[in-house]
Amino acid sequence: MRTRTWPVLPLLAASVLLTAAAPAPDARVTLLDAMAEELQRNQKQLKLQNHEPPYFMSYQLKEGEQHGVVARYGAIFLDDSYRERKLYVDVRVGSYEFDNSGPEEYDFFGGGKGSSYVANKDAPIDDSPLALRTSLWLVTDEKYKAALSQFLKKKADNVYAVEDPKQAASFSKEKAATYVQPAVAFPFDHDRWVRVAREVSARFKAHPEIFDSEVRVTADKQRRLFVSSEGSRIVTEETMYGLHVTAVTRAEDGQLLDNSRNYYAPTEAGLPDDKKLAEATSKVIEELLALRKAPAIDPYTGPAILAAEASGVLFHETMGHRLEGDRQDGEGEGKTFRGQVGKQVLPPFISIVDDPTVRTLRDEPLNGFYEYDEEGVKGQRTVLVEKGVLKNYLLSRRPVEGFLQSNGHGRSQGTRKPVARMANLIVESTKQVEDAELKKQLIAEAKRQGKPYGLIIRDITGGNTNTSSYGYQAFKGVPRMVYRVDVKTGQESLVRGVEIVGTPLSSMNRIMATGRKQGIFNGYCGAESGNVPVSTVAPPVLLQEIELQRTVEGKDRPPILLSPTEGTTASGEVK
Repeated sequence: MRTRTWPVLPLLAASVLLTAAAPAPDARVTLLDAMAEELQRNQKQLKLQNHEPPYFMSYQLKEGEQHGVVARYGAIFLDDSYRERKLYVDVRVGSYEFDNSGPEEYDFFGGGKGSSYVANKDAPIDDSPLALRTSLWLVTDEKYKAALSQFLKKKADNVYAVEDPKQAASFSKEKAATYVQPAVAFPFDHDRWVRVAREVSARFKAHPEIFDSEVRVTADKQRRLFVSSEGSRIVTEETMYGLHVTAVTRAEDGQLLDNSRNYYAPTEAGLPDDKKLAEATSKVIEELLALRKAPAIDPYTGPAILAAEASGVLFHETMGHRLEGDRQDGEGEGKTFRGQVGKQVLPPFISIVDDPTVRTLRDEPLNGFYEYDEEGVKGQRTVLVEKGVLKNYLLSRRPVEGFLQSNGHGRSQGTRKPVARMANLIVESTKQVEDAELKKQLIAEAKRQGKPYGLIIRDITGGNTNTSSYGYQAFKGVPRMVYRVDVKTGQESLVRGVEIVGTPLSSMNRIMATGRKQGIFNGYCGAESGNVPVSTVAPPVLLQEIELQRTVEGKDRPPILLSPTEGTTASGEVK
């Protein structure tokens, strides 16, 4: 029989051993190492006989965790949590000057020639380096084959194309970045938010005219691990909490009316407390009931004031999207501002920057903040328009004529291909007046044009724009709270039934003056690379002319029967 005896250590020595214990390894760095090892292996060995090997590769692992609570009519409709990991693999064949990149990339994993097998872009939720490397290996193999096919096709197509001496390179070469962000806490007080969602949604039961409503509380955390063949090694973590109160009714003529309040914050504590939320909900109800009674107005062309949030949406749709670098090239793009650098594109008192490095403004968080974009480039403050003159574009790693380096705006949702996108679009003005003076100028301009009234658009639900070469270069905004201002009395009256339409250059060059206080519009922007969080900061603007067309006329009846909540209190008790 063998026995083992343990030496008795002095207490002091034991204490030293305890305090000198190594910290637990960071699982994120372990996975990052595995990604770097697999990338290096593929970079060295991946090559099809008689064809080019990859000149550039990058791996990105996105881990998403989400909690969501949804309530309607005082009851929980959804209570869910999930966690997932997804891979994005970029494999490029050729050179920085000319490679496989092009519109065909968006069709990858969508079928087409070759094997019917499609590699899974899911990554293991377990912290298994080997499983992660195996997943990367399979996706990389398929991406390389697709990239090589695209590269050969692109070379063949160039035989028929006229050579463009100003054609920019295919991909920018960037300095390697190393950054490991400390882990970010992700609390979620589930019981509290279930209670809040129930209580707030129950308040709508006292107003049967509002036939549908929803309270949604969300918490999202995204962790990104990025490595590239250029030597970048990046770990970032971002959290976003959201609270949304939405309600729907119909006017007597059948028009569908909605109203909402939306809050975003990087921390749970940044969401509104019970008192603020109760006040906001009361305002949603009050505004909807007023809209039901408000008259519908005819289409309108004339002067208008756009309040700060509405102004922000206007700049986002008319200018922001058209200054995204990827839109300055490609046969399908309208290229509104291509070749316009150094020229006047806005009134001389307007400047625009996009700055993803701004986390908060006047203690209010901005959705568009981030450290590094999805291509491993540090987010950078970019002056787009200075005193009305175009200076730069929002740039990903796809160069634009005259701008060969990224300014850290390559963004995407999930595993979509990154393209140049807005982050925090900030509009500044040197021609500022007080709100009362802005209204006086509105009335004066309406009188000059012979209009019986001007308009003030105080709130807007959002907008959309067409930047392609197919169809008109136009934008549309959907105002929610529109007020008609009588030129004789200055009295404001609520109206409904119109939406903003126009062409970008014409609309933006009709800005006569701005207010002093910038407003913040936080939200999400959708484009070909998915939905990304953005913010627009802008002052109120007075437009010499704006065009509003009639919205689609609703003819649907409201619900025929009374709501089951009729005659009950918010708690469900019979009155």
